[in-house]
Amino acid sequence: MTEKLKSKDFQERVFDYQKENQWKFKGKIPAIIDFYADWCGPCQMVAPVLERISEKYKGKINVYKVNVDEEIELAHHFQIRSIPTMLFIPIDSKPIGKMGFMSEQQIEKSIQDDLLKSKKI
Repeated sequence: MTEKLKSKDFQERVFDYQKENQWKFKGKIPAIIDFYADWCGPCQMVAPVLERISEKYKGKINVYKVNVDEEIELAHHFQIRSIPTMLFIPIDSKPIGKMGFMSEQQIEKSIQDDLLKSKKI
């Protein structure tokens, strides 16, 4: 199940953008963060896909959602200018941002290419 993050949760679980100057991921497993808005049609279309991804990779990848209308400062910090935007966050490197609607196949490809690389899960 995807989990909605507020700014405070994001700072505790993902990255404390108010205290850190350099990217330092706090998670123990890779993550996908979906920056979305309730009124956004493509965001609504990708939501059930992310729920399926979340269930498929439960315990292996965390899938979070951030509402850009509610978390303006957080969205601004990551320069979210278009929604949906997803951040794919590997354990040991910087996040990879992808803008626009992504199909389930495209998300799966990004999981394999950007999050898991040579790791098999």
